[in-house]
Amino acid sequence: MVNAGDMNGSGNLMDFLDEPFPDVGTYEDFHTIDWLREKSRDTDRHRKITSKSKESIWEFIKSLLDAWSGWVVMLLIGLLAGTLAGVIDLAVDWMTDLKEGVCLSAFWYSHEQCCWTSNETTFDDRDKCPQWQKWSELLVSQSEGASAYILNYFLYIMWALCFAFLAVSLVRVFAPYACGSGIPEIKTILSGFIIRGYLGKWTLLIKTVTLVLVVSSGLSLGKEGPLVHVACCCGNFFSSLFSKYSKNEGKRREVLSAAAAAGVSVAFGAPIGGVLFSLEEVSYYFPLKTLWRSFFAALVAAFTLRSINPFGNSRLVLFYVEYHTPWYMAELFPFILLGVFGGLWGTLFIRCNIAWCRRRKTTRLGKYPVLEVILITAITAIIAYPNPYTRRSTSELISELFNDCGALESSQLCDYINDPNMTRPVDDIPDRPAGPGVYSAMWQLALALVFKIVITIFTFGMKIPSGLFIPSMAVGAMAGRMVGIGVEQLAYHHHDWIIFRNWCRPGADCVTPGLYAMVGAAACLGGVTRMTVSLVVIMFELTGGLEYIVPLMAAAVTSKWVADAFGKEGIYEAHIHLNGYPFLDVKDEFTHRTLATDVMRPRRGEAPLSVLTQDSMTVEDVETLIKETDYNGFPVVVSKDSERLIGFAQRRELILAIKNARQRQDGVVSNSIVYFTEDPPELPPNSPHPLKLRRILNLSPFTVTDHTPMETVVDIFRKLGLRQCLVTRSGRLLGIITKKDVLRHMAQMANQDPESIMFN
Repeated sequence: MVNAGDMNGSGNLMDFLDEPFPDVGTYEDFHTIDWLREKSRDTDRHRKITSKSKESIWEFIKSLLDAWSGWVVMLLIGLLAGTLAGVIDLAVDWMTDLKEGVCLSAFWYSHEQCCWTSNETTFDDRDKCPQWQKWSELLVSQSEGASAYILNYFLYIMWALCFAFLAVSLVRVFAPYACGSGIPEIKTILSGFIIRGYLGKWTLLIKTVTLVLVVSSGLSLGKEGPLVHVACCCGNFFSSLFSKYSKNEGKRREVLSAAAAAGVSVAFGAPIGGVLFSLEEVSYYFPLKTLWRSFFAALVAAFTLRSINPFGNSRLVLFYVEYHTPWYMAELFPFILLGVFGGLWGTLFIRCNIAWCRRRKTTRLGKYPVLEVILITAITAIIAYPNPYTRRSTSELISELFNDCGALESSQLCDYINDPNMTRPVDDIPDRPAGPGVYSAMWQLALALVFKIVITIFTFGMKIPSGLFIPSMAVGAMAGRMVGIGVEQLAYHHHDWIIFRNWCRPGADCVTPGLYAMVGAAACLGGVTRMTVSLVVIMFELTGGLEYIVPLMAAAVTSKWVADAFGKEGIYEAHIHLNGYPFLDVKDEFTHRTLATDVMRPRRGEAPLSVLTQDSMTVEDVETLIKETDYNGFPVVVSKDSERLIGFAQRRELILAIKNARQRQDGVVSNSIVYFTEDPPELPPNSPHPLKLRRILNLSPFTVTDHTPMETVVDIFRKLGLRQCLVTRSGRLLGIITKKDVLRHMAQMANQDPESIMFN
């Protein structure tokens, strides 16, 4: 017997794996990362840089550059996300108006920009100017009458269909991942799941272009959710430029958390709300360092968007408003009622939308995504055009519903009967009786509300970019404005009632209907997404009114309570479960009294666990085991008899290591012994070179005993981001529990289908 290390002087060859080789440490598509391992690798990298920085000035400069690379990435993300959001806003504004007419002086101007530049615009007819012509005026020189209306109606539908068809075709051909909101997948990716290409360059380009097209087509969707996806694509692109992030999936996810904050910052003009949204809604791992960087990225993004000034009003959003009237305690009752409505609408929407999406996945309907988009667009355009509140873009509708009725407003919603003797400052107009315009607007709003509620259920989830924030806010704003007008008229006609007597005297400006619209919007958005803190902050950043935090909080909390009474899942969690992603939600509670031994594999009657031994298997044995199984990794034991645990080896790294050894090391053949120990085993003379794979062995895999309660195991998986843990008894290996096993067990305990968890 001879020591293999002495054979032919080849000891140095057997340690070739002490140097890293390509692709080691990476993960396969649709697999979960190992957070502990990524954290450990980053700590090693940081320790190495720190020790090297003392050797020379150049190494010290490199360590400084490494420390600053995080802030540089945040700066770049903020600049690109802000620029893209500004370009999207400008393009949407122009293309939405293109459905109704064109500017003769400069075709790239929107309706508003066209009439800004005109010297012939009057205050009463501020939306009319000779430079802006509707299609009927341009084509048949008629602006009024049945034929002009029919022509405008027809061209409105044609433009909408054209935009929608172009969008769905681009998504289908170039970037299938550019469809949907993106937030469910971003949440899953941030929890440690790999979806290659989801944050790629093609996805970024196609999502940006198609987002403009679908919002301009008039479909009941928003651009806010997809902007989070766009910002995360920017984050992924810039993190790939720095090895600190490109080679470490855990560090990359810190960048993506900050990018999500920048996305919400530019979507709503709410930098602080964006940071809180990332913390509350999408992030899985959010250390304090990421909080600061998210804040910086959100700040840069908001500053960039403000510099572009897409709405021409020096604001970051289209629906910025200011109210001048305080709210009163008695109004909390209608605010809470709006919260109840928001919770009920959220529950209804989630159940109906998930049922429709499940039907789409399981029937022939899912095979015709282009036809579905065309059909929904045609129905939307045909029903939307006759009603002025559904014809305009949803952002403009929300803006009008939020607005307070000042002396300069020309909206139908502000058609009140004025007192000719009134002499008051412009900002403090007293409550007045509603005129015919208000009553007709109420009817139109009621019809628009029913239409929006129904059509949004079918629109969200189609194979096009589709956000849910704006349609949800529109539903709530319409309901809120109608309630607000009702309360205002009640207070005007019955100011002697006990509830109005103390705070609403005749001739006073008591009730602000726009505030009710804002509270309703917050309630409905909260009911659908189950956000609370970030939602309230986003809403008050939108309006600039700190005074209205209490009404917003009351509505948000009520809507969450009501919606949670029917089911704990928000729309994003529901879509994650529908798609079968392995997402272990921190909010889910596990209260069942099962043990690790009930969940681990192999179970009774199943084949024994596939394991590797530390020094008695050949390369051929390992390759056969890999071919015959589809496990992500294998426990390594001393021998099959003792089953004492040594460590854990990942499948992908075994494949890469053997492939590299065959290419780079002479003498490695199929019957070479594979060993995971520090010293090679003693082999007979003339044996082929053994292959040392100790470098790829995880010597400290996470283990639990077979009597560990599953409640503790679930908590460990959540808090440490584990991929798998091994089950032992007195050091002997019994089985393995993967993240997929945990999720399937939780689904089973909740009387759901455990087979719905599809990925590893």
